[in-house]
Amino acid sequence: MADYQLIIIGGGLSGLAAGIRAARFGLKTLILEQHSLPGGLNSYYYRHGFLLETGLHAMTNYAQAGDRHAPLSRLFRQLKLSRKRFTTHQQFSSLIRFPDVSLQFSNDLALLTEEVGHHFPHCRAAFARLVTAVRAYDPFAPAPWRSTRHFLGEIIPDRLLIDMLLLPLMVYGNSEEHDMDLGQFVIMFQALFLEGFFRPHGTMKDFLAMLVEHYKGYDGELRYRAKVESVERQGDRVRGVQLAGGDFISCDTLLSTVGVPGTAALVDWPPQADKYEGRMSFVESISVLPMARKESLAADHTIIFYNSGPTLAYCRPPTAINADWGVICFPENFQDLPATDVFQVRITNAANYHIWRQASRQEYQRLKADCEALTFARVSEIIGNYHENRVYHDSFTPLTIERFTAKAQGAVYGSPIKIKDGVTPYSNLFMAGTDQGFLGIVGAMLSGVTIVNQRILK
Repeated sequence: MADYQLIIIGGGLSGLAAGIRAARFGLKTLILEQHSLPGGLNSYYYRHGFLLETGLHAMTNYAQAGDRHAPLSRLFRQLKLSRKRFTTHQQFSSLIRFPDVSLQFSNDLALLTEEVGHHFPHCRAAFARLVTAVRAYDPFAPAPWRSTRHFLGEIIPDRLLIDMLLLPLMVYGNSEEHDMDLGQFVIMFQALFLEGFFRPHGTMKDFLAMLVEHYKGYDGELRYRAKVESVERQGDRVRGVQLAGGDFISCDTLLSTVGVPGTAALVDWPPQADKYEGRMSFVESISVLPMARKESLAADHTIIFYNSGPTLAYCRPPTAINADWGVICFPENFQDLPATDVFQVRITNAANYHIWRQASRQEYQRLKADCEALTFARVSEIIGNYHENRVYHDSFTPLTIERFTAKAQGAVYGSPIKIKDGVTPYSNLFMAGTDQGFLGIVGAMLSGVTIVNQRILK
C-alpha cells in the first residue's frame, strides 16, 4: 500500500488548488514544496520590514460575485470557498503606451472600445468583429497551433493596433517569441480585456494562508523544504519520489507542477530539450516610496504597458535586459484599498537568462546596477523621477526566478509547447500549471483543479 494516494510536486497556486480539490474528495494527499513558503511564482518575502510580493501585480479574470459562469466563480465552487466572502479590489484603469498613441482600458470593455474608436477610427468595426470572434472561440478544444498575428491581420487592418493589443496579453502570459498560439491569445484577451484586473483584499501572504488553511482543513499534508531529487518508476508507472534528504515516499498518483523540463529531469523522460525550452524571462525591480511621492508621479493608472519602439519586439533580448518595452505597476492603485504609508513602483523588463547565468558574482552585481540605470532612464520619461526619496529598492533576475520557482532558465511562462491534457508517457504521472497552458493566478489554480477532476478523481 502506497504512503499517499496523491503526491503533488510544487506548492504554488496550481499545486495548492489541486491539493484542495483532491483532499476535499478524500484522497490522502501530500504537497512537496522545496522552499520554506508556498506560492511559487506568486509568493512573498520580507526586506527591511517591508512585505514584498513576488508575482501579484494584479489578478486577472475579475468577476462579480453573482456571475456563476465566470472562471473565478467556477474556481471557488470547485474548491468550496465562499466567493461572497472573498473581497476584491478592481483596477482603476490601465494604459497601453506606444510612442504616438496610448489606449486606456479597464474592467469595462466599453472604455477600450471607445479608445480604439477614437484613436483608430478605421478599425472600429474590425475591433467589434474581433471581440465577437474571441467570445465564440473555444481555446480549450483540441486544435493545432495557429498564428495569432495571422488571425489578427485578417481582421484588423492596422499593425500598430495589433501590436498594442498584443503587448499586455503577451507580457502577462506568453511563452513564445514574436507570436502566440491563438488559443492562448483568446484566453488572455478574455482574462484581461473582457474580465479585467483586480487584487484580493490583503496581501499575497494572506491569500496563500487562506488556501493552505483550507487544504489542511481537508487533512491535506504539506511539507516545506522538501526538494524532490528524483521520481522512481517501474515500467510506465511512477512508484514515488526520492527526496534530497534521502527519504523515499510512495504514491498511487503523482502530479507535477514544475513544468516539462523540470519534470523530465526528475523522471528521466527525455523530450527534445530545445523544443520545450522556455525563453521568456524577466528582471523586475521594486521601489518603495513614501505615499506622499505618489502625487508627483504619473500614477493615475494601475498598470502601464509601454513600448518605446515603432513595433513590438516580444522576444528574449540579445542584451541582459530590454528596457525599451515593459510593465510599470502600481500595486496600491486599486479601488478602495486601505490607506498605507508607502507606495510601490514595480517595473518588469524582458531579460536574457544566459547572460545572467554566465556572469561572475561581481559581474552579476554590475549587471543589476547597469540594468537599473537603463530602466530608470526609460521609465522616468513616462512617470517621472521615481527614484527620489526612495525608502527601499530590490530587484530579482532570471536566476532568482529559477532558484525559487524551479522554472528552467527562469522562464516564467514555461515551455512554448503546452501539454493541454496534462498527460505524460507515464500512466499515473500528470502535469498541471503553466505548461498545461492555463495562465495567470486564476488560470493556474483552475489548471490544478481540472487535472484532478479529469485525470485523478476519475
